Amino acid sequence: MSWITTHDLDAFTAAAGPFLRAEPAPHTVLLTVAASLDAAGLDRYGGGTPEFGWWRAPDGRVAGAYLATPPYPLVLARMPDAAAVELAELRAASGLPATGVNAGRAAAEAFAGAWTARTGERGTVEERHRLYRLGDLVPPDPAPSGRARPATEEDRDLLVEWTREFAAEAGGGAGDPARAVADRLSYGGATLWEDGGRPVSYAGLTRTVAGMARVAPVYTPPPLRRRGYAAAVTAAVSRRAAEGAPHVLLFTDLANPTSNALYQRLGYVPVEDHLVISFDG
Repeated sequence: MSWITTHDLDAFTAAAGPFLRAEPAPHTVLLTVAASLDAAGLDRYGGGTPEFGWWRAPDGRVAGAYLATPPYPLVLARMPDAAAVELAELRAASGLPATGVNAGRAAAEAFAGAWTARTGERGTVEERHRLYRLGDLVPPDPAPSGRARPATEEDRDLLVEWTREFAAEAGGGAGDPARAVADRLSYGGATLWEDGGRPVSYAGLTRTVAGMARVAPVYTPPPLRRRGYAAAVTAAVSRRAAEGAPHVLLFTDLANPTSNALYQRLGYVPVEDHLVISFDG
């Protein structure tokens, strides 16, 4: 049993790709982040050098993987507890930092427990997310006024502003908002809901990887909320995504009962829970 680490995205994709693609839903973040790094450059999420790794079980099979885009938390795949513990101990022994971990509950807790025991740093659960998969799409009823349309270059400044506001509300982000918007526009991954010719809500969509696409982010400015716009734009994006991907996913914040109820009304069903745990070192 051993971890192999590298800064070579191609090596990571070749070694860990089949393992990740075999279960695209629980590995949605690793797959979509790797795809964005490949398409938009290794600095897509900031100036830190990305790091990748995969774990081989005793029989030689890849049975675990991770990626890191500093300064963001490590993103872990599903893996045996032993692999998560070994990764934490390896990084601690090598003096490699870990600002936090983002993973399914089991892997996150196993890594955090080992990291805390080895370093003495306290782990704090910052976010609790639930991963959903689209079943049968149920359009919002009643449907709000307006229509969906693809975002264009003319919407860039608005999307940057809304992406920045979304990140501020969520307490984090995915790098520079302008860079994130440029990336989404490059492959048609941004949709607006218009009412009366004015954009009122926004939904992003990741690249389709291994038959999987994830809706993220969904944002409506506070003065325009509670009018059904978020449900409408999410339904529109979900319908479009389902045309080319058998697995349409999204995450919700478990601290927000409104969004969890909304997405279930649209036909999304729970898959698993994820944790984001930060370390105080």
